[in-house]
Amino acid sequence: MAHVQPVNAQSVNDPVAPERLAREADQPRASCVAHFDTPLKFDAGVELPALQIAYNTYGELNAARSNAVLICHALTGDQHAANRNPVTGKGGWWDTMVGPGKPIDTNRYFVISSNVVGSCMGTSGPASTNPQTGKPWGLDFPMVTIRDMVRAQAMLVDHLGIDTLFAVVGGSMGGMQVLQWASSYPQRVFAALPIACATRHSAQNIAFHEVGRQAVMADPEWRGGRYLLEDTNPRRGLAVARMGAHITYLSDAALHRKFGRRFQDRSDPTFSFDADFQVESYLRHQGITFVERFDANSYLYLTRAMDYFDLAADCGGVLANAFKDTPTRFCVISFTSDWLFPTSDSRAIVRALNAGRARVSFAEIVTDKGHDAFLLEEPELFAIVRGFLDGAGHARGLPPDPQMLNGRSGGRG
Repeated sequence: MAHVQPVNAQSVNDPVAPERLAREADQPRASCVAHFDTPLKFDAGVELPALQIAYNTYGELNAARSNAVLICHALTGDQHAANRNPVTGKGGWWDTMVGPGKPIDTNRYFVISSNVVGSCMGTSGPASTNPQTGKPWGLDFPMVTIRDMVRAQAMLVDHLGIDTLFAVVGGSMGGMQVLQWASSYPQRVFAALPIACATRHSAQNIAFHEVGRQAVMADPEWRGGRYLLEDTNPRRGLAVARMGAHITYLSDAALHRKFGRRFQDRSDPTFSFDADFQVESYLRHQGITFVERFDANSYLYLTRAMDYFDLAADCGGVLANAFKDTPTRFCVISFTSDWLFPTSDSRAIVRALNAGRARVSFAEIVTDKGHDAFLLEEPELFAIVRGFLDGAGHARGLPPDPQMLNGRSGGRG
């Protein structure tokens, strides 16, 4: 008889996880917190009367306030770009890119990394407490768009006393925010670096997200989004959603190189539904660790925000209008093996920027690491980011990068 092992055993059933995440949503650790009494107006037509934003900064703001770099995180990222994450205990999600002597050099730039609206790491979202009820917002939280995220970030930048950002940088959903920043606030963005993204979500990507959302909502512990009130958590559904999504972040070549058809801790099949293959074990691990650090409703909200993103639709159906006569200079980057946001998406961005008479450079990096290449060790990416920022810094009047002067543009530092 076949043995069935649940995808999400052990850690996924840890009862502490939802309580810990609920606390993190209101009282984030290892973070700065900004509170705003000015209502945030959402595209959905409602206002959030009180807004909280969790963020971190690295480096120092210069006297002219001209060296600020805003980092925009992807779907499941957070404000801990270059510091130890208090929930996972691991290093920052972009510490390959951000830090002293690294491409986004905190010895040169004042780097801001904030958690987006709708997420669960200390910025207002469905896991946060509704001040009017004293209970978690749940699905009563307004639906969020990429533009809403950027509006909130603009409020934070104002709070920090910064008029113009030297650069806005991000990959995937973070890249969408970069493009929205350049469209909504062109006079406030000197340089923009959108990586592995698109100006709208494709039908295929919406479909992948819908499968993930249905996995969450089909979990009986989701309780119509009221699981925090009912002291439960849709761990199984969220783990499955993460497993499916994670496949899209990789490439076939990367999966083959890393796992192939190799068995996990065995030489022969068990003739069961256990994780016989290494790739199965890897995906189950991804699901288990994800539910320990992320809120299920936030996953629904942020995937939906990506689905709704369509810059052209906001500009009369003409994408070039989003960037018409923009003063911002751009560097658009894609990866050859990224099938989630293929190079054709980046080329569409470049064509629109050209039509809008923007200053733009474009790089397609040859790699088999898939969509997640922007988060990994990718020397060519490091060199391009460092070189673009140094060139923009020269135009901005910032001191040159010592590593560029020494001819070491290709490393992390």
